[in-house]
Amino acid sequence: MLLARVGDDPGGRLLRTELEAAGVTCAFAVDADAATCCVVVLVDPDGQRTMLPDRGANKHFGPSDVAAVGPAALAGAGHLHLSGYVLLDPSSRPAGLAALEAARAAGVPTSVDPQAAALITDPEGFLADVRGVDLLLPNAAELAALTGSGEPAAARELLGHVGAVAVTTGLDGAAWIDDNGLRTVPAQQAPCVDSTGAGDAFNAGLLTARLRGEPVRDCLAAGVRLGARVVSQVGAQPAPGSLPT
Repeated sequence: MLLARVGDDPGGRLLRTELEAAGVTCAFAVDADAATCCVVVLVDPDGQRTMLPDRGANKHFGPSDVAAVGPAALAGAGHLHLSGYVLLDPSSRPAGLAALEAARAAGVPTSVDPQAAALITDPEGFLADVRGVDLLLPNAAELAALTGSGEPAAARELLGHVGAVAVTTGLDGAAWIDDNGLRTVPAQQAPCVDSTGAGDAFNAGLLTARLRGEPVRDCLAAGVRLGARVVSQVGAQPAPGSLPT
């Protein structure tokens, strides 16, 4: 299930149609006053992307949206994953905190991807917001914003706040850090056509494997494989059937 806020516009209706066709249950609050979020993505010749976002209705995402569907969404849920953008924007931060609190109350494991190193201007505040989260999923730049270093070993500093950290390190692969130590997997070679969505794909691969109960290194490898598949094709929304469901 995807909990979000969209505009009462063609963009919001298109997103719902495409997601539901892919098997996603959409718990959308519809905003009558703001357009659905729009992001312009610029991709350079090396496949690296720059995003120009207009958050639109996402800026109005609030605790009431979470309360409206929270209990039903969490009933029987295996996991709650929260985009860090929700916490990093002051307007939507209360909704993110409400979602994490609802998950904790329901006994549902949680994860957060910080999403944007440039927006982490208050590391201590962000870490306070994610305190008690089971898994934090930063890339090296986001880890550096939180700890001062992008080296995976620096994630040990975060274990007083979160249960575990999974760090993506680009060409160096990925690492998992928890109280049992540091485990790594190498990157998977792939042509980088468009890096848009690589981090989200890594999260999806890792979390899916984790929910299946696979060992940590297998979870990391699943994330790396899915990320490699995404960067080898154009666009944030891969063609239907090109990725596992």
